[in-house]
Formats: sequence, C-alpha cells, structure tokens
Amino acid sequence: MLKALLRFVMKALFRVELQGDTAVFSNERTLIVANHESFLDGLLIGLMMPVDAVFVIHSQIAARPFFRFMLRFVPHLTVESTSPLAMKQIVKLVETGQPVVIFPEGRITKTGSLMKVYDGAAFVAARTGATVVPVRIDGAARSYFGRLAGIYPRKLFPKVTMTVLPRRAIPMPDLPSAKERRRRAGELMRHILLDMLVATRPQRTLFEAFLEGRAIFGAQYKLVEDIRLVEESYGSLLKMSLGLSRITGRLSQPGEIVGLLMPNAAPAMGLILALSIGRRVPALLNYTAGADGMRSACVAAGIKTVIASRGFIEKARLTATVAQLAEAGAIRIVYVEDFRAQITSADKLWLLWRMYFPAGAAVPQTPDDPAVVLFTSGSEGKPKGVVHSHNSLLSNVAQIRAVADFTPHDKFMMALPLFHSFGLTCGVLLPLVAGCKVFLYPSPLHYRIIPEIVYDRDCTVLFGTSTFLGNYGKYAHPYDFGRLRYVVAGAEKLSEEVRRLWIEKFGIRILEGYGVTECAPVVAVNVPMACKIGTVGQLLPGIEQVLEPVPGIDNGGALYVKGPNVMKGYLLYDQPGVIQPPAAKGAGWYATGDIVTIDDEGFVTIRGRIKRFAKIAGEMISLEVVEKNAADAAPGFAHAASTRSDAAKGEALVLFTTAPALTREQLLAAAKAAGSTELSVPRIIRHVAAIPLLGSGKTDYVTLKRMAEENAGDEGGKNSGNGESSESGQSTPSDPSARSAATAGA
Repeated sequence: MLKALLRFVMKALFRVELQGDTAVFSNERTLIVANHESFLDGLLIGLMMPVDAVFVIHSQIAARPFFRFMLRFVPHLTVESTSPLAMKQIVKLVETGQPVVIFPEGRITKTGSLMKVYDGAAFVAARTGATVVPVRIDGAARSYFGRLAGIYPRKLFPKVTMTVLPRRAIPMPDLPSAKERRRRAGELMRHILLDMLVATRPQRTLFEAFLEGRAIFGAQYKLVEDIRLVEESYGSLLKMSLGLSRITGRLSQPGEIVGLLMPNAAPAMGLILALSIGRRVPALLNYTAGADGMRSACVAAGIKTVIASRGFIEKARLTATVAQLAEAGAIRIVYVEDFRAQITSADKLWLLWRMYFPAGAAVPQTPDDPAVVLFTSGSEGKPKGVVHSHNSLLSNVAQIRAVADFTPHDKFMMALPLFHSFGLTCGVLLPLVAGCKVFLYPSPLHYRIIPEIVYDRDCTVLFGTSTFLGNYGKYAHPYDFGRLRYVVAGAEKLSEEVRRLWIEKFGIRILEGYGVTECAPVVAVNVPMACKIGTVGQLLPGIEQVLEPVPGIDNGGALYVKGPNVMKGYLLYDQPGVIQPPAAKGAGWYATGDIVTIDDEGFVTIRGRIKRFAKIAGEMISLEVVEKNAADAAPGFAHAASTRSDAAKGEALVLFTTAPALTREQLLAAAKAAGSTELSVPRIIRHVAAIPLLGSGKTDYVTLKRMAEENAGDEGGKNSGNGESSESGQSTPSDPSARSAATAGA
C-alpha cells in the first residue's frame, strides 16, 4: 500500500512519464544502470519500474537519517567503495539472478551532463555476463532534490521523463592485466551512457528548442552579445524573430530556401529563427567566396531572395560583389535595415498577441524537415548545398552536450562566421538550447582584438582553427585567457607549435576535434574526460563508422559514418533544388573522404584526405606528410602541397611555401628525421608571398592546383617527376581570384 501511495504521489507531483519497452527486464541476470540526476532517482526507479530490484547504496548515503528510514522499505546492498570486498558482494548479488540497480557515476551530477563513470558497474557486468539495461532519467536534476542550484533555474515539481533503452552487453575485454580490463570495461559503460543521452533526446524543431530554452531559463535571461555590446535575452530574441517572421513571410513561400548575407550578430540569430518559424529554410552564404562562388551556391539551392545587411555589406566592402550577384535579375537582394518601415499596425497587434502565445506562430513542420542549408567550402570544386534537418542539427548539439560539460555559467567567444558549420552549431544552436551565453564577433582575423574581448567579456570557451588560435596566442597577454575552460580547434590539423605555445604561455591544453559540414559538423572531439594528444578524439555518441580499405594505404582506411547528425543530402549546381541523399554504403551513410586510423580505445587519427594523396612510383604519398615535413624544416612559415601531372610517374609533388630560403636539402633532412620516404620530398618548390586561403580559413587547394599546373610543360622538360632532378622557383598567384584569396588569407 505504501508503494502504491508513493507511486501515485510521484506521478501527480512530477507528472512522471515512462517510455520504452519494459520487457527488457525479463533476463535472468540484469544490471540496471541510470544517470544520476537527483536524490529522487532511486525512488523513481523503485516506484516506476515494473521490476523488484536491489539497489547498491554507498555507505555514506545509507548512514543519513532520511535515507536510513526510506531504505527500510527497499531491498538494498550497502557497500563501502574503498573496501576490496565491495566488488565481490555486488558480483554475488548479480549472480543470484535478482535485478540490480546501480548508478555508475557514483554521485549526483553538478553540471547537468554525464559525470565521471566509475569502472565498478562495468566490471560487474563483464564478470557476470549480465544484461545491461540503460535507463535515462530526465528532469529530476532541475528539482530541489538535485545539485544544480546556481547553474540551472530550479522548479518545485519539474516534469520527469524516464526512458528504458534496449539491452546492451559488456564483454570482458581481452587484455593482459585486470587493471586494464577493468578500465576498458569502464570506458564501454561510459559509451553506453553517452549513447543513451543522445538516443533519448527530444524530437523537436529549432523554434521549439528555442521556446523550451526560454521556458527553462526565463524571458529575461541574457543570452547573446555582439560588437554593439548589447545583451539580447530570450525575450528580446523572441520579439525580434517574431517581428522578422512577418516580413520574411511576405517575401517568400513556405518551404522556400532564402539566402542570408549577415555578419556574426544577434540579428542573424533572429533571422534564422524567423525563417524557421515560417517554415522557410535559411541558406547561409559564404560572403568570402566572391560573386561567382555565391552565384553558384544560389543556383544549386534555387535561391531567389537574399536577405542582407546594408551596413555589413558596406563595411565589408562587398558592395560590388553583391551588385554582381544581383545583376542577372534572377536574385532579389533585400536589406534588413528596410524592414522596420514595413511593420504595419496589424503586425504590431499580432506581435503583441504572439509574445504571450509564441508556439502558435510557427507554421506546422516536423523535426525531419529541412532547417538550414550550408555550403561546402569549395576547396575541391564548386560549392555544394548541404541540407540539414532540425533533427540533424539538434542531434549534433545533443552529442556535443553529452561529452562536454558546458553550462549556463559558460560564455562562448564565437568569431568563426555563421556560414561555417561550426560557427552555426556552436555559436547559435548550442547556446539557444543549453543557455550558454555567447559573444558573436564578425571576423576571426582580428588577432589583437579578440583576446582583449575574451578577457573583457569573461569568456570561458573559445573555438577556432589552428591558424587563428596561433595568432591569438601570439598577440594575447598571458592573462587574457585566464578564464578559459575549453579551447577547441577544428577545420585543420592542430599545429604542434600552436599547441606548445598555448601550454607554455597560458597553461591551456587545446582540445582538437574533427568535423565535416555534412555532419552538422562535429564527428569526433577530445574532451577532458577522454583526450589523447595527436588525435582528434573519439567519435561522438550515436555515430557508427566503417573503415574502407584504400589501395596503397596499409594503416587506416576511408572513413564512412552514419548517425542522427548526418545531413539530409546535397544540393548540386547541375541539379538545382533536388536533394541528393547520402548513400555511400547504403541509406544514411556518408563518405567523409578522409583516411583515418582508429586505435583500440576509439581515438581517431586523421591521416589525410583521399583526394590529398598522390600516387608516385606506385606508392601513395600523403600531401599532409609533405606539409608536415616542410613545417619541421621551416617552422613559423606557411606551407601547402599540391600535385601536377607528370608523364613519367603520373604525378609530381609541388610545395608552396612562404619560407624564402627553404631548400630541398632541408626537406630531405626533415623527412629523414620523421622517418618519411624520400618520395615525400618534392623537387618543385615554389616560394610565394602568401598561401591562398578560403574565407573559412582553410587552404584554397583549387587555386593551388591551378598554380601547380602552370608552366608544367616547361618544368616537365627539365625534370621527369619526383626523384630525378631538382628545381626551386618563385611563384605568386597569377589570376585575380587567386590574388584575392591570398590577400584575404593575409
């Protein structure tokens, strides 16, 4: 009777909802594992689960008067974590066949994310062969029984959802020592819990996620700041997005893709939400791609209308570029500065009403509908439109939050442009959902200003490329980055020189990650809980992977991934408006084009792109190895490798470098020290003033390839490829687009 009464009270107060298949508890040996959100967790599982289980309780908890009284009604096993007999007691309990409940984290979360996972529960599961049943508890942490006071707003009786997931198993690892087996089993348990967090994420649209964040943190919660030094709250962002939705609704049709040419600023956030409200799809144009690049992007996505900021266009000196974009008449350019005059009295009345009932303003749509179009960098050809659904974008946010303990106490410094997938996901979507504050800065190239802003605005998280982080570190005062908790590098390989600079000058470990636009974008990342120098971290939870063998590559393979964060498909220039779903190895599989190795612990090492390998004398040579050898031979300078056709050996290496005195003899010495083959040492070295870069900060390999092929016939007469003769010459970008790219990079 007491149990039935307590169940009724808990359901009434916390509106407890039980999801999933509870038949999974029927196995002979069952170990129930759950995330630990509050002091209510044990009570919730004991009352709501259709199984009589024994709880493993720490002796310190069992000694407290309240819990000592409550435990009189609950089957339990009290253990002392420091006792060597504790594990044997739990193993014997599981072997009796009675279901056992254990919280692998060992303590209630103080971040809202997964805490450290102890090895004990995993080792018990591996030792006994028990079935592991994950249970996700969501909502209890925000009650007064949790430990998130001062981090998240608390409620007296928040809604609690409990989700039972399918059975899992942890096989005993085949390792030489018990210590290693236990540690590896613990890592497997951690991944089960991470997968659980991602699998139980709510299915919603971007606007619904924004409204949920507003409901949790309140309309007055300050969320985003930009160079105006004005903080926008959830309430002011809602007002802005609702007002903009009325105007954009008159400029476009539901389902239409609308281009955006906006700087990193709060109004760009508002426009993305406004278009989402009306079931329009914002397409974030890369304004550094030039008129031709943007025109190709508009053709691929079928864009008829582009919303731009007149002030931004003028300050960024894009007036001529935008004029070229609109000159054919197929694309209409409208400016946000003109929107205020278009607001009518009816719009104002509608806005007043919808500020109180915002959910009804959204045009009906599903989480699987297109939400945003991004564009590939064009480093290997014409830009392609990458169509992401609401679900794929928010899945990546959930994956990031599962492995990184970002909280509302954090403030992000986001200088990467929003047309960069990393800038969009981590600069807009993650803050909207998680309540993390963000400072949006319009250019990552202001190397002296950004460190000062990080210091002045108390930022705790910084994202950037290796190049950008290296320059920030060079100009920053040692105290500028004193409050940073996370510094994450992506988009290009993290330079050892940059890593060492940050450790020595600031005492900060840069966490390297890996992502692709098609995966929204984060695929793998190092985090404090799982970090290995020289790798890009472990794959995010929920991502499946396959390594396809590549002829000529003995160690590693081509990476194929599948997960909830993979795009809906491509929009191609030669098939405008038609989404081409990824199907590299079946529906939903995406070919990353990268060659990687994955070690026994799941850490991923990028060896290079398939297209960035040259086949010389029958051997596959990584162009990234060529660049690394050049960096070792001439540190402090920029280097990039490309190839050109060669009659005798198929391809020849061409090294572009800003080091004016770099010679082949120095490259040979560096290659020998690194253990690289002599075939990886180019005989053609071109000294340039600057390496061409794209607006995203990546090397412009299309321009480099064109530069490498220039005068190939003349050079071919003097040498027949890698390994027979030597040449070193001067070269600079010879066409306007290349010079423009080089200037932008500088």
